[in-house]
Amino acid sequence: MVSLKLQKRLAASVMGCGQRKVWLDPNEVNEISMANSRQNVRKLVKDGLVIRKPTKIHSRARARLSAEAKAKGRHNGFGKRRGTREARLPTKILWIRRMRVLRRLLKKYRDSKKIDKHLYHTLYLKVKGNVYKNKRVLMEAVHKQKAEKIREKTIADQLDARRVKGKASRERKAVRREERIASGVHLEVPVAKPAPAAKAAPAAKPVGKAPAKN
Repeated sequence: MVSLKLQKRLAASVMGCGQRKVWLDPNEVNEISMANSRQNVRKLVKDGLVIRKPTKIHSRARARLSAEAKAKGRHNGFGKRRGTREARLPTKILWIRRMRVLRRLLKKYRDSKKIDKHLYHTLYLKVKGNVYKNKRVLMEAVHKQKAEKIREKTIADQLDARRVKGKASRERKAVRREERIASGVHLEVPVAKPAPAAKAAPAAKPVGKAPAKN
């Protein structure tokens, strides 16, 4: 039996694979043994006397079926669990996920001008303090805060308008008073009449003992 170790090594180098992937034609051993250079090996590869074996298939069909079943919740009962609840899904991971979701929502609201930087900072600190447990609660809080802010602004605007109106009214009254004084018309001040004297109360009768009957 002729040794073909050299030819196998050269073929592996030429084809860019491992030696175990090289197939040498057992019927052409004499011709293959004559090839002692890479050029000769390339010719043998071209002629089909040396072939690169195909990659062995490692099917993932069963693994896919198992993963699909686990996604539905199968095979995850108490008997299949090896670690504690904390080890299987740490609460810190849950916290990180929740923080990232809520902070992403706040950032989106701030960038789209739905909330200003002051409300953003207030809500950010509340999120960090575990006030909001999910996006829905945070969105409700945002709408509530915005409605409260609008209501306060409306009340402030009404107060300002009332203040301006009162000031304008006082100024108009002052102008009219000055015009009257300038034209010589004085307002008559009514003189209060003296109150009538109170009548004297009748004298109280002396209380005595009733006469005794015989």
